[in-house]
Formats: sequence, structure tokens, C-alpha cells
Amino acid sequence: MNAPTLTRAQQDEVIAATDAWLEFARQRVAWALSPVAVQFDLQGLAAGQYRLQQGRAWIRYNAPLFARHYAENLAETVPHEVAHHVVAACPGRQSEPPHGRSWQRVMQSFGLEPRACHRFSDFEGLPVRRQRRHSYLCACGPQWLTTVRHNRVLRGDAQYACRQCGELLRSVAPPGLEGQVGAPV
Repeated sequence: MNAPTLTRAQQDEVIAATDAWLEFARQRVAWALSPVAVQFDLQGLAAGQYRLQQGRAWIRYNAPLFARHYAENLAETVPHEVAHHVVAACPGRQSEPPHGRSWQRVMQSFGLEPRACHRFSDFEGLPVRRQRRHSYLCACGPQWLTTVRHNRVLRGDAQYACRQCGELLRSVAPPGLEGQVGAPV
């Protein structure tokens, strides 16, 4: 089965819906909301993703997943991601989880249920990004860390403990070969 694709007209409709939700939010908040760029390059199992880096905000949508569940994504994913933008633009906001109270309140002000994840289960034929896994050990036995976490360990930015025994995880790979050890996902 081939992955469904969004037509140019559908992409334009998604961009227009994103702009409409931004305008809807502007009428309800007391702070400025800048425009947000829209991209259709997200892969994996997430329907959308809000990004903010160095003052630049954009929303990424998963085009194949969006196309497969178009109406649901238009109604749920678009306002979900716009709500992240609203929270990020709030002056003096304190750091809280991405789907924390502020985000939940924005979703409720949109008249929507504040759900963190979509409910889609049909991913057959969709391109799915898989991260390589790296082998680590603790008292419980082998554990697996994603490449992101593995790289944090290598840089010395983080240490991870086993959720069962609490022991710090240690790499199985000999020094210099850390990136060579992986497991099928």
C-alpha cells in the first residue's frame, strides 16, 4: 500500500486552517502572536510538531498521516500545534511540560479536549522513522537507549538510571565503538 499524499489544495487548506486558529487565538489572548511557518516534512508516528528555535517558530505536519486522516487532523492536530505556539508566545511563562496546564487551558479555550496524542492506529504503508537503539547494562540486565539519549551520555550531558533497579546504565560497547552497537527495533 502506497503512502497517501496531501494535494497542493489540501496543503493550502491546512495552512489556512493554521492561520485561522492563530487569528482565533489572537482574539482571546492579551499578548502578540507572530505568524508561524508551516512545513509538511514530519515523518514517524506524530501527526504534528511545534518547533521554536532562536525566536523562529514553525509547525511541521506529517503529510502522509495527515492525508490518511485528513478531517481529524484538520480538526484536532492543527489547533493542537497552534496551542503550543500560543503558550510559547505567552510573556513570562514559566517552563512546564509541553502538554502542561497552560497548553491544556488554551485547548479548552478553543473548545477542544486537551489530548496530547492522536488516536490513529493505521500506519500501514506510511514512512516511519526508526531510531537506532544502543545497548546498556544495569543489575536487571540489558537495556536500550535511543540514539538521542546515547549521544547525551557520550557528550557527558546526561546519565540514565534503570527504572526498575535505579542503577545507572553503563554502555556495553567498548570505547570508540559506541555508535556501532545497535538493536533492531
